[in-house]
Amino acid sequence: MSGWKVELTRPAQRDLRRLDPQIERRVRAALGRLQQEPLAGDVRKLAGQTDEWRLRVGDWRVRFTRDTEHKLISVIRILPRGRAYRD
Repeated sequence: MSGWKVELTRPAQRDLRRLDPQIERRVRAALGRLQQEPLAGDVRKLAGQTDEWRLRVGDWRVRFTRDTEHKLISVIRILPRGRAYRD
């Protein structure tokens, strides 16, 4: 499976800009792997959510949705573990 498109929402873009450069590189690399294989890495479906997933990158969590029909991954937020699941 390849050719998935990864889009970041405005809050996710802001989250990414605020990361330390080293963590930002790790998150970008993880998103690149996710683009090649949507379930690559430490990916889990969130309980109680219709189609929301999370990717673990160290102490950071990338929350996203997948549209399998359009091969689109939409990143919702990039947050530290302690804040990632609060609504």
